[in-house]
Amino acid sequence: MQEEKKLRSQDWFGKTGKDGFIYRAWMKNQGFPHHEFMGKPVIGICNTWSELTPCNAHFRELAECIKRGVWEAGGFPVEFPVMSLGETLMKPTAMLYRNLASMDVEESIRGNPIDGVVLMCGCDKTTPSLVMGAASVDLPSIVISGGPMLAGHFKGRKIGTSDVWRFAEAYKVGEMSQEEFIAAEGCMARSAGHCAVMGTASTMASMVESLGLTLPDNASIPAADSRRKTMAHMTGRRIVEMVREDLTMSKVLTRKAFENAIMVNAAIGGSTNFVIHLMAIAGRIGVELDLQDFDRLSENIPFIANIQPSGEHFFEDLYYAGGLPAVMKELSNSLNLDALTVTGQMLGENIVLSNAHNREIIASVDNPFKPNTGLAVLKGNLAVNGAVLKPSAASPHLMTHTGRAVVFEDIDDYKARIDDPDLDIDETCVMVLKYVGPKGYPGMPEVGNMVLPKKLLEKGIHDMVRISDGRMSGTGFGTVVLHVSPEAAIGGTLALVQNGDLITLDVPNRSLHLHVSDEELAERKKHWQPLELGYERGYTNLYLNHVQQSHQGADMDFLVGKSGTWKLRESH
Repeated sequence: MQEEKKLRSQDWFGKTGKDGFIYRAWMKNQGFPHHEFMGKPVIGICNTWSELTPCNAHFRELAECIKRGVWEAGGFPVEFPVMSLGETLMKPTAMLYRNLASMDVEESIRGNPIDGVVLMCGCDKTTPSLVMGAASVDLPSIVISGGPMLAGHFKGRKIGTSDVWRFAEAYKVGEMSQEEFIAAEGCMARSAGHCAVMGTASTMASMVESLGLTLPDNASIPAADSRRKTMAHMTGRRIVEMVREDLTMSKVLTRKAFENAIMVNAAIGGSTNFVIHLMAIAGRIGVELDLQDFDRLSENIPFIANIQPSGEHFFEDLYYAGGLPAVMKELSNSLNLDALTVTGQMLGENIVLSNAHNREIIASVDNPFKPNTGLAVLKGNLAVNGAVLKPSAASPHLMTHTGRAVVFEDIDDYKARIDDPDLDIDETCVMVLKYVGPKGYPGMPEVGNMVLPKKLLEKGIHDMVRISDGRMSGTGFGTVVLHVSPEAAIGGTLALVQNGDLITLDVPNRSLHLHVSDEELAERKKHWQPLELGYERGYTNLYLNHVQQSHQGADMDFLVGKSGTWKLRESH
C-alpha cells in the first residue's frame, strides 16, 4: 500500500514546542479549533478581489463558495490576497505588472503553510500571473475563473466590449454624441464579470480549461449565473482530493496540454495575447514551446465558435450552446485526448458526454464559420523573431497587401498627428507604430489596433494594415500585426522604418517584409539612438533590465523555470 505523503502544512502546524505554539496560536485568534490543525490539507485560496479590478469585484462571494467545498471535503481553507491587475484602470498597462503579480503569488504560496491552491482568476492579466506564479512552486493547484458579464443592451441590440471600438469610430466622425456615449456606458457592463466577448479574459478562461487546470465548463458560465457559485464549491472540493492524490501542476501542464490549448484557441478565435501568456507559463513549468508551434498546431483548425470579435455572439452564448467542452468535442480528432486534467481524468473522458446544442454558436469542423486559423505567425526582415496576426478578425482583402509606410515614432506622435487633415495617408498605406513593445513603453500596452484617421473613417474606411511591437485588446479587430520582435526599443528593424518605405504583408506565406536593402538598413542603424527610458528605481527598473522579448513570453529572465517549495529557515 502506498504510504500517504506528509502534508507540507504540517511543517508548521504539526510542530511541537515553541514553534508549533506560535504557528497555531495566532491562527486561533480567528476562532479555529485545535483539531483543524491536525493533519487536514490546508488549501490556500488565492484571491484577486479588488474594487479597482471591476471584473473581479464579485470574488469575495465566490471565495466563500470555494471555502464551503473545501470544508465539505475535509480541508482547511485559508484565503489570502495577491496583487490584483485591473485592465480597465491600471496605467500605463496592466501587462507591466503581470510578472510582479506572479512573483507575489509564487512567494505567497511558497512562504506559507499551504498544501494546495485555488487560483481565483478573472480580469485579463490575473489569470496568467496566478498560473505563472503557482507553476513556479508546483503544488496541487486548480483554477476557478470569475466568468463573463452578461451581454449589454443598448438601443434594442446586444452590446459588449468590442462595441467600444465601433462607438469610438462613430464618436470620432460625429455619428454618436457624448450623451449617447454615456448612455452606452451604463448599458454595457450590467453585471459582475469580465468582458462579455472573446477578449483576453475570456481567452484566458478558455486557455486554463483547455490546459486541464479547471473543472469542465469553467470558462464560459456567466459570473451572474448561480452555476458559477456551484462551480466554485466543486472546485473547493476537488482541490482537497488533488492534494491527497499529489496531483501537482507539472503533471497536468505537459507538452500535450499546451498543444491542446493552442488548437482550442485557434477554434475560438482567441486573443493574440494568448501567445505571450502561454509562452510565459510554458517557460515557468519547463515545457519547450516555440512561436512556430502556434502556427503549426493551429494551421488546420477552423474557426468554429461564433463569438465576437471574430464572430457575432457573446461568451455567455457559448455556455448555453454547450460550452468549451462541446468545442473540444468537435476538435476530438485533433486534440490530445489522453492529456491528464485536474479532474484526475483524461481530457477525452471529461468531454465524452458533451455536445453542441446550437449550431449558430458552435459549428462542426466540417462546416465551420470561417476556414481561417486563429493565429498566424509572420516572419521576415521586419520581424526576424516573429510577429502575430489574427486572421479570423482581419479583412480578407488585406491578407496580401503592399503599401507605403506611414510611421508614428511613438504613441504620443500617433495621438498628435493621426487626425491632422494634412497627414499624407490613404487606405492603401500601412500604419506603423514604434516603441510600444515590452521595453519601449514600457510594458507593451494594448495600442496596436490604432484607430484610423478621421478623414478615412469619414470615407467609410474601417480597416487598414497596422503594424507595431505592441499588443491589442482581445476585444479588438482588424488587420493588425502585433508583437513585432525584436522590438524598436532594442534596435529591431521596426526602429529603422521610415515614411514612404514599402511593406508587404503576405499572410498566406507568413511573411512580413520591408522593401529596404540590407545595406540601407545597416546605414540607418548607424544613426539609430536608443530611447532614454528614464526609470532609475523600483520595479519598473527591474522589469526593464530583465524582461524578455515578446516571442519569449515577456517574462523576466530570472523567473523562467520552476523552483519548487524549498525548505525555508525557521524564523523563531
